[in-house]
Amino acid sequence: MLRLSGLTLPLDHSDDAMAPAICARLGVAPERLRGFTVFRRGNDARRKSAILLVYTVDVDIVDEGEVLARFAKDHDVRPTPDMDYRFPTRAPEGWSGLRPVVVGAGPCGLFAGLILAQMGFRPIIIDRGKIVRERTKDTWGLWRRSELNPESNVQFGEGGAGTFSDGKLYCRVKDPRFLGRKVLEEFVKAGAPDDILFEAHPHIGTFRLVTMVESLRETIEALGGEYRWQTRVEDLELERAADGTLAVRGLHLHNGDFLEADHVVLAVGHSARSTFEMLHRRGVHIEAKPFSIGVRIEHPQAWIDEARYGKFARHPILGTAAYSLAHHCANERTVYSFCMCPGGRVVAATSEEGRVVTNGMSQYSRAEFNANSGLVVAIDPARDYPDGPLAGIDFQRRWESLAYAAGGSNYNAPGQTVGDFLAGRASTQLGEIIPSYKPGVTPTDLSTCLPEFAVEAMREALPVFGRQLARYDHPDVVMTGVETRTSSPVRITRGKDFQSLNTARLFPAGEGAGYAGGILSAAIDGIKIAEAVAASITRER
Repeated sequence: MLRLSGLTLPLDHSDDAMAPAICARLGVAPERLRGFTVFRRGNDARRKSAILLVYTVDVDIVDEGEVLARFAKDHDVRPTPDMDYRFPTRAPEGWSGLRPVVVGAGPCGLFAGLILAQMGFRPIIIDRGKIVRERTKDTWGLWRRSELNPESNVQFGEGGAGTFSDGKLYCRVKDPRFLGRKVLEEFVKAGAPDDILFEAHPHIGTFRLVTMVESLRETIEALGGEYRWQTRVEDLELERAADGTLAVRGLHLHNGDFLEADHVVLAVGHSARSTFEMLHRRGVHIEAKPFSIGVRIEHPQAWIDEARYGKFARHPILGTAAYSLAHHCANERTVYSFCMCPGGRVVAATSEEGRVVTNGMSQYSRAEFNANSGLVVAIDPARDYPDGPLAGIDFQRRWESLAYAAGGSNYNAPGQTVGDFLAGRASTQLGEIIPSYKPGVTPTDLSTCLPEFAVEAMREALPVFGRQLARYDHPDVVMTGVETRTSSPVRITRGKDFQSLNTARLFPAGEGAGYAGGILSAAIDGIKIAEAVAASITRER
């Protein structure tokens, strides 16, 4: 098989147009083509009057070697890579050592646990939150009744923060082993639609993610894994060797129990602030990391569809339109769109009382009236929070608390129209665009709960984005604040063996450790961590 990339066809091409296009591109007679499968499908909408579909296809062709030799200098014609996942090791027969423990049941912890279970290591997975169905009820409690459960919410519980998101399943990390393919295939087995295997920008949405994480839990348990819910890690038990190095020996849990463990995966997510504080107190190597701060911005989805696709807006193949924007400002800040959710809603995402945090989510259908995205400004420790490894957490808390006060101290989000924001005046009412955030939005002045440099940068960027995407800066467009949890504010630094720099057999992983940036990248990191844990166990046996 050979892989042909960059094959373009008109948006409304017929089903039988693919084979002739492949033959024409490769310069072969039709009878040499034995078959093909679509590996990926995207679109090129740079010319809205002539949108193209862009395919990557795996081709079975007579005399493949001749074709590959003829296209040796063409990077779009290559042998189809081997994408099958192979376990690097298995638990030794009769293995009865201490079971590895995975802390956190988000995408990273979920796949660390799954791979360890598939290799026969019977992991124990603990999470401070609840199973996904109970967690969903608690999350609705905040959205519908302004009642926050600090241990069961958008951030904590089965599925992690990704459960209440757009469910995007693509990322920009290098993946030479095609671990992302393993993730997608496991998701399909768990109930995801098959199209996530070939769409260039696949997504699932919250409702489907709920059933999928339940199915993956059942798989892990059937393989000997064990879950412990509503179990928060209070402390680490560490031993110090003669050379001063640390090694993990177990976990002290919030209920007073001690869980002996000599291989611990920390997949705690980007909001596990008490865990970060404990790790720092215990001397585990941790450092401040860049993240971003800003707001959620909402437009009617129809506006985005028309701006991106013109007359082809709402075409069934194209679906709801997304966008990606960035601008480098005069104050040396970068403003960019983040976690864009077509046909979705803005959600309350705090995990601490007395604070307001926004995020975006959507369902698989992406059928909500509004599109939303983070409109955020990049920040970094040296410039913005230089006072130690945990200073980014303090930075987040400050603006989240101010947002809580600006919204009315009842978990309403502070909101402002773009017209008022650009004019530097507080909003007293909103325009034609109805914000989707629940429990509610309070019109106010967002500059009271954002850093001055961020306000300045966003005021510069909005008109620029309006020239790139029609009506982006329309006066009635609504912004709600604050968006602070774009990524982890810390990095729990690890070495090439995936273990903490100064604490043996402690494996920091995923978004919370600063090594991932979304569902797919976190799940890929979980696979790598599981392999490292398994290698360590078998090496020490």
